[in-house]
Amino acid sequence: MRQTPHEEPYLTTVPATTTAAVPTQSTYQNRVADYWNAEENPVNLELGRLDDLYHHHYGVGAVDWTVAEESDPLRRQDRITAELHRLEHAQAEILAGRLGPLTPADRVFDAGCGRGGGSVVAHLRYGCRTDGVTISAKQAAFANEQARKRGIDDLVRYHHRNMLDTGLETGAYAASWNNESSMYVELDQLFAEHARLLRRGGRYVVITGCYNDTYGQASREVSLINAHYICDIHPRSAYFRAMARNRLVPVHVEDLTEATIPYWDLRRQAPHLVTGIEETFLSAYRNGSFQYLMIVADRV
Repeated sequence: MRQTPHEEPYLTTVPATTTAAVPTQSTYQNRVADYWNAEENPVNLELGRLDDLYHHHYGVGAVDWTVAEESDPLRRQDRITAELHRLEHAQAEILAGRLGPLTPADRVFDAGCGRGGGSVVAHLRYGCRTDGVTISAKQAAFANEQARKRGIDDLVRYHHRNMLDTGLETGAYAASWNNESSMYVELDQLFAEHARLLRRGGRYVVITGCYNDTYGQASREVSLINAHYICDIHPRSAYFRAMARNRLVPVHVEDLTEATIPYWDLRRQAPHLVTGIEETFLSAYRNGSFQYLMIVADRV
């Protein structure tokens, strides 16, 4: 007799504390893994240390510009760091708010979870059980340790696996997402895996940078962003075509470009956090060649 969702054990192929053997992957994916295994960027780490929520994505919303007007240099630095983290957390909450309605009995999947902040946000909002997957062994270990410190490691788990071939249970998930991680993979393969993992009627959300097809080919700025992050930014239309081929039907599309520009304007004023790509992002957003998009889709 088939068990109800409330009766299903919360098991995965490999225990969360074990480093799973990553499925066969390309040379490019190995390079991406090497990049994130070595990454120690202050813009990720310093912000996360404020409340142990580590977000590997950008922020949205209006900036409190008084932080940049602070006269004391050290206080100005701390206030800018806190404001950037607030904006990044606001982005995570926007995404999480599109996953529901969910209950503590539901399971959700975080594809390309980074150091795990998004999974924690979803769990705190809904009480749901979360599996995060990252190609970086270092990130998976870090995220699991954060979950352990919070006392939620029985419900929020991270796995060192390839998000294109997770080995997780078919049809077990009520919702899944990619938050600025879809530009590292081929979209058809990615959406096929989400469609496999999601139950019928399950919800998928992606927030991503994409290049604007109406502009033409990828702009110089997009090419510079690709080189900076070792990624391959997709055209906007590719998302909708790949979703249609993989049983994911968009129900909400939102252009977040204008909402993210203030974040970048503030970040370029933070010498302790800048990475050198800030002006490129701002130029790409403002010349129309690059967009920051959220797509919400249902699995049919």
